Amino acid sequence: MQYNRLGASGLVVSKLTFGAGSLGVGATLPTLKKNVDEKLSKNMVARCLDAGITSFDCADVYVNGESEIMLGKALGPRRHEVIVSSKCGGTLAGQKRNWNQGGLSAKHMIQACEDSLKRMGTDYFDIFYCHSIDRNTPLEETARAFEHLVRTGKIRYIGISNWPAWMTSQLQTFQAMNRYAPVLVNQVYYSILGRLPERELVPLQRLTGIGIMGYEALAGGFLTGKYTREDPAPAGTRRATFTEAPRFELETGFKAVDVLKDLAQKYNSTPARIALAYSIRKPWMNSTIFGVSKMEQLEDNLGAIDFKMPDEEWKKLDEISPPAKGFRI
Repeated sequence: MQYNRLGASGLVVSKLTFGAGSLGVGATLPTLKKNVDEKLSKNMVARCLDAGITSFDCADVYVNGESEIMLGKALGPRRHEVIVSSKCGGTLAGQKRNWNQGGLSAKHMIQACEDSLKRMGTDYFDIFYCHSIDRNTPLEETARAFEHLVRTGKIRYIGISNWPAWMTSQLQTFQAMNRYAPVLVNQVYYSILGRLPERELVPLQRLTGIGIMGYEALAGGFLTGKYTREDPAPAGTRRATFTEAPRFELETGFKAVDVLKDLAQKYNSTPARIALAYSIRKPWMNSTIFGVSKMEQLEDNLGAIDFKMPDEEWKKLDEISPPAKGFRI
């Protein structure tokens, strides 16, 4: 395993983060179901620990809170050896919907954190994230809620997810002005087919040191090569039912898969392993989250950490879907 310092902190994480959103049996989001029971969850987490993975990511909405329960049980007494994160902002299935059951108000954030801690069976999170932005809550209130959670010892570091660079900068400024604990990391979608973070978030990292953690490096499973031009959304697959799957121009996606398959054959690897390695090797990417539902997928993903090929081969992947040009610093 390889490791990075996360952002401008002293916290060290493995370059691969295990995404625990696959743990549990049931729907994690509408039409997106998981089927990893407690026995398989424990086997997966144990294998990750043996491989040197020290970073585990979860969220309250994953399988309606069951993923947090599964992860807590799987880590057991080794919980304090690793970095554990969870997220808030969404509404769990079955909760009575009202304005305070979700979002980034102080009321919801503090309650959501306390509920997640109970489910996972721990007394603190190393990193606690806002799962998305909330246009209905003042940024200052969200910052104060984070500060309360830090000061009361419920969380160690602050994270955000899916925040644009300009809003991230606003949060950083408010925290600095009030001498609050700073936001440590922004967790964002990043893959060969989705390179938007390179446009503004990476320059912000160079200026402020904020950490970047990527997810969906396989573009919702598309880059595994299991989809074809003849049947781009076969029955039973994620793209057949899950409308929030990462979006991209379909032909560009198939061109990426064509290149990945050629490289996989040439270097005795798999498209999924190379696509994951593409994210890991970016110098500004502190850690890349991966999620699996089978042990064989886990073994294949673990191989991405040591996968190597010449620079000219990586450039072939860079050329498939370059990010739109923006300001440079």
